[in-house]
Amino acid sequence: MPVNRRKFLQQGSLAALATITLPAWASAAAKKKFITGVQLYSVREDMRKDPLGTLKAVAEMGYKNVEHANYVNRKFYGYSASEFKKVLNDLGMKMPSGHTVMGASHWDASKKDFTDSWKYTIEDAAVVGQELVISPSLESGLRKSKEDLLRFMEVFNKCGELCKKSGMRFGYHNHDFEFTQMMGEETMYEVMLNNTDPSMVTQQFDMGNLYGTGADALAIVKKYPGRFVSMHVKDEIKRVNGNGYESTILGKGVQKVKEIIDEGLKNGGTIHFIVEQEAYQGVPPIDCIREDFKVMKQWGYK
Repeated sequence: MPVNRRKFLQQGSLAALATITLPAWASAAAKKKFITGVQLYSVREDMRKDPLGTLKAVAEMGYKNVEHANYVNRKFYGYSASEFKKVLNDLGMKMPSGHTVMGASHWDASKKDFTDSWKYTIEDAAVVGQELVISPSLESGLRKSKEDLLRFMEVFNKCGELCKKSGMRFGYHNHDFEFTQMMGEETMYEVMLNNTDPSMVTQQFDMGNLYGTGADALAIVKKYPGRFVSMHVKDEIKRVNGNGYESTILGKGVQKVKEIIDEGLKNGGTIHFIVEQEAYQGVPPIDCIREDFKVMKQWGYK
């Protein structure tokens, strides 16, 4: 039928265009299918006390990829970008993604440009070898209203353009408020996904953070195919003291972790699976991420 043929040709053209415009890292990662890593915030106290010793321990567990949560004064855990890259290389590891909050102070509205400090952030991310620059939260002042959020989503798109110039991609990491704050008929998360360019802004989907909000992580991944280049792999357990949930060793909680990561690999466009555990139920954090890696290996995500 003519309509179906036209649709097929349009889809074929879009697919061809996507192949041409994909950054080099994405093409390489796609051949590899996926990577498994760990967010170093999981062992934040260990990294604070002994970053090199902790990284050695993480490498010995079998992790080949890490994600940072510490970039201060142009340094990663006290190392310059080139120094930290060498540390990782010597241990047989890479850092394909990292967390640095992009806030209102990083955008100069009068110049319609990013500040030097944010440009340095992108520059250092490229030097250390990141593929993704992830902003792990959004200041409350930027989400007071839908109009405020929409204005900053334009900045997100521009950051995607900035990252693309260095062969990287910009992304956002959710917490829980994106699913509880309503903006008209949409959740904040829906507004963000519906008003950012998928080719410029990806999502790092934290399947644990939204647990308990009423949002269904598996349904969200199905609803937005191809939008989640990265996932934080995280299980949740009911807090012993207090309300709500906290993270736990994979497979010991209530989240549908394996189903979600399987869906991410199948339809979500997910390449990066990053283990993160922020609560430990009395088990040393370093031992928790060791157990997490074993579970990922059992699930076939080594």
